[in-house]
Amino acid sequence: MKVIPANLPDALIIEPRVFGDERGFFLESWNERTFSDAGIEEHFVQDNHSRSTLGVLRGLHYQIRHPQGKLLRVLQGSVFDVIVDLRRSSTHFGRWDAVELSAENKRMIWVPPGFAHGFLVTSQTAEVSYKVSDVYSPQDERTLAWNDPSLSIAWPLDGRTPILSAKDMAGVQLERAEVFD
Repeated sequence: MKVIPANLPDALIIEPRVFGDERGFFLESWNERTFSDAGIEEHFVQDNHSRSTLGVLRGLHYQIRHPQGKLLRVLQGSVFDVIVDLRRSSTHFGRWDAVELSAENKRMIWVPPGFAHGFLVTSQTAEVSYKVSDVYSPQDERTLAWNDPSLSIAWPLDGRTPILSAKDMAGVQLERAEVFD
């Protein structure tokens, strides 16, 4: 497994070892010891799986009192995956980073607690699977505005208007958002 530090502290891009031949491929998507050696020592409590169509933008989500670490990978299709550091104590507070995750590149991203997370589907459909380190807590969920001008996230929309949920349309700008110490 190759671990690549993201441009924000504590976030990691993971390239698993892939063993392939004419029959297909095999990869290890989670191994507690291997990931612990890479610095991911979270205990995961829930697995989630979503399917979305081209142009769907999900996020930027986080939970304020029950922050979740997330380990994400794309099973089908591709996404432009974005993280935003919301830890006020971080020298990178309010900065974002992005990575393409796809079924083809098999990359994963580790999103530490204290970050907002979202993605834009860049293929006809995409299926995303992710482990989380705390359960979903609707009363603690917050949404950062995907188009906050202070963040200036370079979403690859190619002239399209993203498809958003009502919750994501109501996201707040960073200057008004509840953040982490």
